Amino acid sequence: MKCPKCNKNHSREFGMCIACGAPLKPIPVPPGGKIRFGPYDWYVLDKRDDRILIITEKVIAKRPYHSQMCDITWETCDLRKYLNGEFYNSFSEADRARIIEVINENPDNPWYGTSGGNPTTDRIFLLSIEEVVKYFGDSGQLKTKNINHGCDWCTDEFFPWLGDKYDINRRAVDDTGIVHWWSLRSPEANSRSVASVSGFNGDEIDQGCIFIGNAAFLVDGHFFQERPDSLQDAPCCEQAISNMGVRPALWLRML
Repeated sequence: MKCPKCNKNHSREFGMCIACGAPLKPIPVPPGGKIRFGPYDWYVLDKRDDRILIITEKVIAKRPYHSQMCDITWETCDLRKYLNGEFYNSFSEADRARIIEVINENPDNPWYGTSGGNPTTDRIFLLSIEEVVKYFGDSGQLKTKNINHGCDWCTDEFFPWLGDKYDINRRAVDDTGIVHWWSLRSPEANSRSVASVSGFNGDEIDQGCIFIGNAAFLVDGHFFQERPDSLQDAPCCEQAISNMGVRPALWLRML
């Protein structure tokens, strides 16, 4: 299989190029289809009465979840402030009138129990771990976990990510056409890190899995992430933190 972007030939079948990160297989459009709203294309994830839940087709921005290394939840993070302020105000008055304010529950991390914080009132938001599973495909692994069968670098009972046949559904490209990481609003293994859907890393892993914990460091047999004082100063192995992709979601009133 030959990559149409970098022309690398792959000896075995991949869903994305392991050299440049471009998709080799089309990323499936959800059953709800795709619409245009404002300057973006959006996937339709849900429909209820006169409203639809939509998420941008692509990663439309790259911003840290929060600017400082500290205990944080969706309620108080910088990214929520940006989405419900500057980003919301970038839409026309007519479009803003169609964006519905909702109350979001913020569940605790389903594997590690890290607090997701208080319910929030949002116009624009990120999906939670549970919502990604609900809308992009549920293999049951969120409950059963990816059990560790004696991996020599992992002392936890399970791996810190959810990877299944729905990985391809969860992938999203950035404006360069590369599969990029995108942030969720759920916490990871501790309150200083946030769950995400994985993108191109420069390795041979076919990305699109959900990072529910983080495998950079093990503490007491579990995955916890140590990070620098400023997420902007993260080392290259933490590129997804300081350069995290943003896929806004919102409930839109239908015309």
